[in-house]
Amino acid sequence: MQPPRTAMHTIRIWDLPTRVFHWLLAICVIGLVVTGSVGGNWMNWHLRLGYAVLTLLLFRLVWGFVGGHWSRFGSFLYSPTSLVAYLRGRARPEHEAGHTPLGALSVLALLLILAAQVGTGLISDDEIAVSGPLARFVSGDTVSLASGYHTEVGKFIVMALVVLHVLTILFYKVVKKQSLVRPMVVGDKQLATPVRPARDSAGTRLVALAVLILSGALVAWLVKLGNAF
Repeated sequence: MQPPRTAMHTIRIWDLPTRVFHWLLAICVIGLVVTGSVGGNWMNWHLRLGYAVLTLLLFRLVWGFVGGHWSRFGSFLYSPTSLVAYLRGRARPEHEAGHTPLGALSVLALLLILAAQVGTGLISDDEIAVSGPLARFVSGDTVSLASGYHTEVGKFIVMALVVLHVLTILFYKVVKKQSLVRPMVVGDKQLATPVRPARDSAGTRLVALAVLILSGALVAWLVKLGNAF
């Protein structure tokens, strides 16, 4: 006699704004790596993509406080005790719903590294044709340090984190038989234990659009400020 099948619950985990952010960020980061490696006239697109990433990061910062439950920082800032319990196989339902403790560390690391990469790009200067819009506001030594980090260190850290992210997705798909991609496309997860769903209404999506527009306006102002001198 077969054991009874566990009833699965369909739960909205990733709201639409978070999903759009995720895929736009992925496209922009890949574009940044490609255009930065090719150089030449593609550096104009490198700058534009950098501004887009900064806009997305500002949006994610705000959305981490006002977005859907599982997109908020408070839902995946785990204590060391939770991390140890997860590593020992004592995962709690919330670990399987949103970001796992290890996944949360990866997400936070990627956001911080991207912020550092974009920040140094704003004050970098290749001394040939491309200069960040805010480079004129800092000292030459600072520009030199930022340029060195941006092109010789940060770029490769970003690439390494992207590769790690892809390998993690493959590991979950092949070994754990779990798809991390599908929930980030459709928003829902099939879970054995019901958890709090993320709010994903027309109203929250309008709020997200407003936050994105304001983030873009702030970045546009920074660029204009740098180009005004």
